[in-house]
Amino acid sequence: MLIPLPFALGLPQGSEWFWIVLVIILLFGAKKLPELARSIGRSLGEFSRAKEDFEKEMKTAIDDADKKTDTSKNSKS
Repeated sequence: MLIPLPFALGLPQGSEWFWIVLVIILLFGAKKLPELARSIGRSLGEFSRAKEDFEKEMKTAIDDADKKTDTSKNSKS
């Protein structure tokens, strides 16, 4: 029998999430949670932008390499 990935990794399920959220509220306090959520959102946004920039840069580098290869093949013919 194949075990689904979340179960295999031992990720929290069901009531475990309740306890995790409760501990977070106790550690940070209800007033700090919006600020914490905002900073996590900003971090994720920055990560997404950096990932997109990296992908664009890689695509540009690959396209440039392909153009140089095509140019050198055409000049040899």
